Amino acid sequence: MEKALGLGSLLGCSIDITSSYETEAVTDLKLVKGHAYSVTGVEEVHLHGDPVQLIRIRNPWGQVEWTGPWSDSSSEWKYVHPDEKLKLDNVAEDGEFWMSYSDFVRQFSKLEICNLTPDTLTSDEVGHWNHCQYKGTWRVGSTAGGCRNHAATFCSNPQFLVCLEDVDDDPLDGVDGCTFLVGLMQKDGRRNRQLGEDLTAIGFAIYKLPQYKGQSNIHLGADVLLRQKHVAMSSTFINTREVCDRFCLPPGKYVIIPSTFQPHKNGSFILRVFSEKHVATREMGSVAAEEVKETKVAEKDVDPHFKNMFKQIAGNDEEVSVFKLVEILNKVFAKRADIKSDGFSLETGRHIISLLDKNGNSKLGLVEFHVLWMKIQKYMEIFKRYDSDRSGTMSSHEMRDALTEAGFQINNAVLQVIVNRYASAHYAIDFHCFVDCLIRLEMLFSNGCASQSTRLPNASSESTRLPKASSESTRLPNASSESTRLPNASSESTRLPNASSESTRLPKASSESTRLPKASSDSDS
Repeated sequence: MEKALGLGSLLGCSIDITSSYETEAVTDLKLVKGHAYSVTGVEEVHLHGDPVQLIRIRNPWGQVEWTGPWSDSSSEWKYVHPDEKLKLDNVAEDGEFWMSYSDFVRQFSKLEICNLTPDTLTSDEVGHWNHCQYKGTWRVGSTAGGCRNHAATFCSNPQFLVCLEDVDDDPLDGVDGCTFLVGLMQKDGRRNRQLGEDLTAIGFAIYKLPQYKGQSNIHLGADVLLRQKHVAMSSTFINTREVCDRFCLPPGKYVIIPSTFQPHKNGSFILRVFSEKHVATREMGSVAAEEVKETKVAEKDVDPHFKNMFKQIAGNDEEVSVFKLVEILNKVFAKRADIKSDGFSLETGRHIISLLDKNGNSKLGLVEFHVLWMKIQKYMEIFKRYDSDRSGTMSSHEMRDALTEAGFQINNAVLQVIVNRYASAHYAIDFHCFVDCLIRLEMLFSNGCASQSTRLPNASSESTRLPKASSESTRLPNASSESTRLPNASSESTRLPNASSESTRLPKASSESTRLPKASSDSDS
């Protein structure tokens, strides 16, 4: 307490109550229960030659003072040396009084210390801490994942990297480590209270970054967060303005994951990290990058059966217009029970043509159509892999991992734009929306709007916006044939129909399947 007061910290104390009836009840010794007192000083005096530690306390009412030992009129002051007594200025009816430290411990239940700086109270000198601060948001459908208890959404929370390198000069307990403080503060509490909303329960967890995930551009997924136990976490998840805890961890790279306790809660926050030594920090996944391998196909590589079927639907000019392309896609996917789609729009078809048309005639030739079909097959495999409940749709919280597997690293700002554009009211994404999103992302990167390692700072930036889809969509009638499906490439009977054909079948491009490992059931209490 002496150290804290010397550093200018604010100290408060109170007596706990057991029921609402005890609120501001006055005890026999004139102490008020459930009342906020201030600690304003600590001194040591001598009584009969023995040192006595005294605490000076102030009642903010300006009256009702302690009447026990060392109170203003107590007999103990008669045996204190006049110089010490004068120094303490003990007599005044101003709500401020002295009491012994032993009585303070017996009478009061709680002592709170508010450090105006993060300087340690256990050091003889005022420390100078390094400080970094990040602003972030939790948004329903994209980054509001809740705590570890909610395995399906936890990984979608914002993530922040902390690199601890230098150990403390004077470790408190003799164990080498790196000391740092983490403070998580939720914003707009006053405004939300005016709207009748309470503060949200918030907290954070800290995970060790695996060596193979050492890249700062990687947003950790289920393979790490659901299989590994956190190395530290906030003392509790609580609906206060700020949650703050102090940690000492071995040197290494760690990821801080701030979250609300329950998922699907919108909010804004500030994450602050104070460290005794310099540390490198940054937001995980704050850099947008493309890792899509361009598929190079020559006409000689195209399967003869595919060539014949393409000729049947393309006609004499052996090219597919945007209208024919949309018709083909909608006929193929209309009868699939395992994939939900409301139909590909003409706008999506035009984006596909714009991306793949190499000679500028606004049509797809044999090779270009074959490249498209391989892309769609790859997209479908990824989509079905992340359709965990086999509903034919994908949760928007899984969009980041699905896009990563497709070759796109996106940050939180871009993810929120995507979810706002493509997710339904229940935050589900249909297959045609998934394909449209991937086509537009590939256009965005290939056109130079966002290149490898392009930093996309926030959702309001023009560079984070995806091309806007037209509100009008062209839908063609579904094929009436019940046999509409995508057969295996090895099928001898696979045929592309004529324009008038009722049955539409296209071959399946070969690709390797990548499965995510199962998550463990470890959860926060």
